[in-house]
Amino acid sequence: MEPDLFTAAAEERQEKDPSGSPLAVRMRPRTLDEVVGQQHLLKPGSPLRRLVGEGASGPAGPSSVILWGPPGTGKTTLAYVVSKATDKRFVELSAITAGVKEVRTVIDGARRAVGGYGKETVLFLDEIHRFSKAQQDSLLPAVENRWVTLIAATTENPYFSIISPLLSRSLLLTLESLTDDDIRGLLRRALTDDRGLKGAVALPEGTEDHLLRIAGGDARRALTALEAAAGAALDKGEADISLETLEETVDRAAVKYDRDGDQHYDVASALIKSIRGSDVDAALHYLARMIEAGEDPRFIARRLMISASEDIGLADPTALPTAVAAAQAVAMIGFPEAALTLSHATIALALAPKSNAATTAIGAALEDVRKGHAGTVPAHLRDSHYQGAGKLGHGQGYVYPHDLPEGIATQQYAPDALKDREYYTPTRHGAEARYADAVEWTRKHLGRKQS
Repeated sequence: MEPDLFTAAAEERQEKDPSGSPLAVRMRPRTLDEVVGQQHLLKPGSPLRRLVGEGASGPAGPSSVILWGPPGTGKTTLAYVVSKATDKRFVELSAITAGVKEVRTVIDGARRAVGGYGKETVLFLDEIHRFSKAQQDSLLPAVENRWVTLIAATTENPYFSIISPLLSRSLLLTLESLTDDDIRGLLRRALTDDRGLKGAVALPEGTEDHLLRIAGGDARRALTALEAAAGAALDKGEADISLETLEETVDRAAVKYDRDGDQHYDVASALIKSIRGSDVDAALHYLARMIEAGEDPRFIARRLMISASEDIGLADPTALPTAVAAAQAVAMIGFPEAALTLSHATIALALAPKSNAATTAIGAALEDVRKGHAGTVPAHLRDSHYQGAGKLGHGQGYVYPHDLPEGIATQQYAPDALKDREYYTPTRHGAEARYADAVEWTRKHLGRKQS
């Protein structure tokens, strides 16, 4: 809603003396050029640049936008920059507390402003995914007629949480998770900037690394933790924020884990070997270490997909679909909720019956091919659809399995040199037992020599 006199006075005092505000608020960018990350959205001529007045207006005025991204990536910050940089009326609502009545009040005010004194209105609506369909419908006339320029923020997939008519009338801008370098630059600026800590304390590299892991790509979380740790260090009379002080302040121990070094590969290896060994508790321990250290959840999900085929295979045919589903879910939701999905998949894989038969089968087949044991494709299996193929004998003598009662023909499929080679040696573990029976039966009916 539009600020009242008391809110406006409080904001004015905060601007004149920001020292009482949280560090994350004090360090908010004042211009788009100060924004950390999201450079793909800040190029000249971009919708956000035009919203702050760097572009045409009138019939080619700026479009309404929907900002979609994880928490702490700058959605509210971008709206704040627009509010400070534009000469338009700026109204902020939260879908948590506002309803249709509040939206209509803003729209009525916007129509009066544009009709009475030509003042355009920018409406920032945070958490728009919390609005019901009816509440979102109430925005349509204002957006369509450009009575307001909407900036809506959401952490949820807008294709599921926002109605299609509103999506079609807005530009969808996707914010990316901030990188460690983005957060590192923000922390270092906060340490020295006059709006920040003004050089009161220093942040050694080891402590900075742990703070980056805590942040998990969330700028607000990083600055909040920095402010708390800096306060604790100053109370102790420390010139540097020690790792111990940071651990005490945020109540999270520093996990010995280097995402680019030995620990990264050692812990990942231990996770997979624990799954292979069916030790679900050890697997969950290593998974927790990777999560707590800020490992990319997509990396963990990729390792689980590999494990599903390498170590489980057909002993549990549901293992790979479970791992793939987990990877897809992780890509959509991210941390912290992704931890639940990774736990789900890790437990399922660790407790599944194991077989490496699929792994050894393709390994043996590849070894033969690399040694030159290929041979020519039998004539009856070659393509016979082109003109002249019949004269070459291609396709002649081929028996169509579907024409036979048992659906299998006694004929040779492999090249002559490999006609009796067996690559797949199924186990009798779990569901693979039925594949073992099937292999034995089919090889017999194919006329293969029994090993």
